[in-house]
Amino acid sequence: MSVLSTENGVMRFGGVLAVDNLNIHVEENEIVAIIGPNGAGKTTAFNMITGVYRPTEGRVFLDCGNGEKQDITGRRPDLIAAMGVARTFQNIRLFKEQSVLDNVLLANHVRLKNGFFSAMAHWPYYYKSEREMRRRSFELLERVGLVESANEMATSLPYGLQRRLEIARALATQPRLLLLDEPAAGMNPKETEDLTQFVAELRKDLGLTILLIEHHMQIVMDISDRIYVLDYGKTIAEGTPKKVQDDPAVIAAYLGVDEE
Repeated sequence: MSVLSTENGVMRFGGVLAVDNLNIHVEENEIVAIIGPNGAGKTTAFNMITGVYRPTEGRVFLDCGNGEKQDITGRRPDLIAAMGVARTFQNIRLFKEQSVLDNVLLANHVRLKNGFFSAMAHWPYYYKSEREMRRRSFELLERVGLVESANEMATSLPYGLQRRLEIARALATQPRLLLLDEPAAGMNPKETEDLTQFVAELRKDLGLTILLIEHHMQIVMDISDRIYVLDYGKTIAEGTPKKVQDDPAVIAAYLGVDEE
């Protein structure tokens, strides 16, 4: 069963059709990319999946690990996150006034079962949960190469490391499905090369399923199992990197064609 699938997803903003008949599926442990020119509807598709937007038409389904297909259409983003879907954003959205460690710790609370009253009633269990969150947070920072910067302010990190911190924060929610929105945006060639290897390692080491939007075609071709290509909200191609790369419709969308 697919970890994620959409059925005939449509998103309209007034008279603007941003996404038209989106039908995608992502299988367990796959890396799937969504590509397309600017304004093609890629981030809108992410927002439909993660509950930021409720689709005008169509459905979004998630397998939460029990083999059951659950309809998550239009659910609140925090509820979808608690079901195992995490994402990053095209524009980095770190907690700017918090340390590197605190950024990751705060994300752990998606999984924390203790509310205020349960904390008051069960102090030992509450503090045990807090200690476990700190342990996991340090493990994540070590995985992304930021453990030595744990006490620094998040915004003091170089751009490429801020991207890694944002991914670490997403991982702190313990997702099965990770959505990456242009993770290489603004990176230099060395940072981009490191990111490509890092994303591949996440899939291998953590067993993650990954859906990404990316303009950097080298990353897409290097790590994707399958690719969906959007243009003006419509899916114009789907398949392996080789198949998509050679598709005339994709070439036309990216490069244009002569009128003749």
